Amino acid sequence: MKGNGTKIGFIVAFLAMSIYYLWPTVANTLEQNYIENLPEAERAEYVEENAQRLQNLRENSLSLGLDLQGGMHVTLEVGTPQLVRELAGEYADSTLLNIIDTAEQQAIENGTDFISEMVEEFEEGNADARLSRYFRSDTENITRRSSNEEVEAYLQQQRDSAVDRAMEIIRTRVDRYGVTEPAIFVQGNNRVVVELPGVSNKERIRSLLKGTARLEFRLAAEPNQINGAREKIMNYYRMQASSDTSDTLQQQQGGGQNPLAEVLGTQTRNAYAFGYAAGRDTARVNELLQNPEVQELIPRNVQLMWGASPFQTTPEGQEFYELVGVRPDVEMTGEVIEEASVNFDQTTNQPRVSMNMDAEGARQWSRITGANIGKPIAIVLDGYVYSYPNVETKIANGRSSISGLESVAEAEDLVNILLSGALPAPLDIIEERTVGATLGEASIQAGFYSTLIGLIIVAIFMIVYYHAGGAIADLALVLNIIFILGILAAFKATLTLPGIAGIVLTIGMAVDANVLIFDRIREEQRTGKTLRAAIEGGYSNAMSAIVDANVTTFFVGIILYSFGVGPIKGFAVTLMAGIVASLFSAIVITRVIIDYLTRDKSAELSFG
Repeated sequence: MKGNGTKIGFIVAFLAMSIYYLWPTVANTLEQNYIENLPEAERAEYVEENAQRLQNLRENSLSLGLDLQGGMHVTLEVGTPQLVRELAGEYADSTLLNIIDTAEQQAIENGTDFISEMVEEFEEGNADARLSRYFRSDTENITRRSSNEEVEAYLQQQRDSAVDRAMEIIRTRVDRYGVTEPAIFVQGNNRVVVELPGVSNKERIRSLLKGTARLEFRLAAEPNQINGAREKIMNYYRMQASSDTSDTLQQQQGGGQNPLAEVLGTQTRNAYAFGYAAGRDTARVNELLQNPEVQELIPRNVQLMWGASPFQTTPEGQEFYELVGVRPDVEMTGEVIEEASVNFDQTTNQPRVSMNMDAEGARQWSRITGANIGKPIAIVLDGYVYSYPNVETKIANGRSSISGLESVAEAEDLVNILLSGALPAPLDIIEERTVGATLGEASIQAGFYSTLIGLIIVAIFMIVYYHAGGAIADLALVLNIIFILGILAAFKATLTLPGIAGIVLTIGMAVDANVLIFDRIREEQRTGKTLRAAIEGGYSNAMSAIVDANVTTFFVGIILYSFGVGPIKGFAVTLMAGIVASLFSAIVITRVIIDYLTRDKSAELSFG
């Protein structure tokens, strides 16, 4: 046992640390089992009384991946066509817009890259035409003389930057939301995959991921223009409804009834509202107002936007939304927002979001509010009017607030979005999968049984083939699994189904080092050496092969973790943790046990 004091200290310390980091997981599992067995009334009371302790246990427990605890898998696609339209800006004309629409359709049908399709479509129309007519960039040196190849490279670079920026923003939003160990990575050239373990509120997550966070401050439209447009449009549909010139039109519009009057109320609470409608009727109102002839009746400096929250809810639960008239021109955007936080209106106790602007924003806000005292300024987020308060006095400190929020959760999500920044391009959810908790439990059970069966088979083989030495290796193997889980818990790693596969693989690899050592010991014994000399020679001669094999495998794990995504990373993490634990078990633990059992010269120990 001489010289083993340090090794024993390492073993005890390693085991103690593993138990320390695994204890919250064990305690959390016991708590959840206890809660599930409580009656419904007692269960709610117990959870409420121990909320903080239960939360701490969950946060410090070994994290489970999406495939083990359920959650959401979402694939989002960056709206490249919209990004290209915005990059063209004022240079865009009907020709370019038609090319973009055609290329978008072809890219969807053929599964090809949109930008390549757009360039090809553009050159087919006129081989000598240059895309630089529509795209300019001083920073990227895109001028009127740039070739189509240079413009194409510029658009692809802008698309790639938009995807990277979108991924960063999504990660920030998800982190603020509080999801444990999310997986976020790029797929292809314009997609972002998000895996959110343990998430159940799908609607809230959709809004969080897709919200572009385009915050705008706009002036309200003139009341006389809003009223005039409403009267003209109502009269238009009234005349259309009373006309007998088209039976098809009569059938579509309810046999002489004014279709707009059926879904839009006009007795509004203030002069800046065009009208109001029930939530279920807003789509129909939009459809009627998009009629090209109706659009001609709306003044150019009036744009109609729905309120973000209902201004009235009936006792039956029916919600009504205002259609507000605002100016098309954006006075200021949310890029100037420096700070945002949730607080409560002292009068109504409703949640709101307070914002502080940077120096440039404060100067603009001071100018805008000073020039519009007594008039409303609409606060618009992603095309919806959250509020349009009257300006009572010039605001020189750069502060403002967003009201009209339905809940504290909505206010917190809005702060999250504002602080994480606006997405550079719209995101569309093209795939969404929800993994149920039941499937996760089945995966955990299958993984547990596979690990247990693998452990039993390996343990039996080692005892049969290596006798007492095999039993020592089996003891080290059990400690090895505890060490692996302890390492994962200590580094806040996520255990996934591929991770469990890595643990099963590690069980086989863990005894590999002992197989090499024990065979060396048997060879040394066959040469006539004493047991203790054979043990010393077996460990020293096998050491180089053990280290080489495990170090090279560990490097493979590093490569898999660095370049892999999702399940591959989960496998790589457990593989690397298993290699570290198995090396420690084979080189240190089994050696200490064998040295203890052979401390007397007359001791005997069989290695098969």
